[in-house]
Amino acid sequence: MAMLRNSNAEPLECQEDFKGHLVAITGATSGIGYVTAREYASHGANLLVINRNKEKTLNLCDEIKREFGVECKYKLADFAHISEVKKVGKELANSDLNIDVIIHNAGVYLPERTLSDDGLEMVFQVDHLSSFILNFILKDKLKAQQKCRIILVNSEGHRFAILGLKLDDLTWQKRSYSGLKSYGSAKTAQLLTMIKFNDYFRNSGVTINAMHPGNVKTNMGEESTGLFQRVFIEPSYRSPEISAKALYYLGISKDIEGVSGKFFNLTYEEEPAPPALDRKVAEKIWDLSIKLGRLA
Repeated sequence: MAMLRNSNAEPLECQEDFKGHLVAITGATSGIGYVTAREYASHGANLLVINRNKEKTLNLCDEIKREFGVECKYKLADFAHISEVKKVGKELANSDLNIDVIIHNAGVYLPERTLSDDGLEMVFQVDHLSSFILNFILKDKLKAQQKCRIILVNSEGHRFAILGLKLDDLTWQKRSYSGLKSYGSAKTAQLLTMIKFNDYFRNSGVTINAMHPGNVKTNMGEESTGLFQRVFIEPSYRSPEISAKALYYLGISKDIEGVSGKFFNLTYEEEPAPPALDRKVAEKIWDLSIKLGRLA
């Protein structure tokens, strides 16, 4: 019921311009990321997109520049490879760019257990660890800026991790794998580490929030024809423009200035599932993410 409460709501909207500001978006060549890039550009924002496909990225930047007359820079990184994510993170950390909004949108849903080249379960690596690595590497730079809004495109699907994280079996070797459970676990991990990032950024001018982007039709989950597709997606397909408007509101609206560490369904604050609020587990997954990301 918590997952369905705001599923058909219309997001609050913000019509203010964002001219001259810089917005970084991961996974911006399709789906929610693509529409969100256009939404921000249409309000005058300059873009920094982080994608894995160079051809699609160049096409996107050409389109953005041509239609909206704003800057569109890019970095290439496949979130399935830790080394590539760390490389981009370090480049940004050492740059003189002032990033006003960071939207962690890149994600994947897989119906079958898949391991990355780094030996990690793929959904956990792409949906949680890669965004964690970027935030961790950038955290000092962002704090020094004294202003930035970080938005994690999370999911009501975190509620499928009913029993919480199994920190001793993140690769699903000891348990039966399902796409829903894996997806829910990864999103729960992301929400738990948000607690720690929020502690770090407190009173710094930097905020970090998570949001469920609505039940929108994208290419994520298209491999599945089972429960995920029938129950979680198909009955309430909506346009990605809904998500983009919500992400724009969360990125610039003065109504949530200073609001941090919260979970939103579109633009409506909700209480995450209990496993995503456990501070003891948050400490453990924080330390484990640093270890798995080879950040210390």
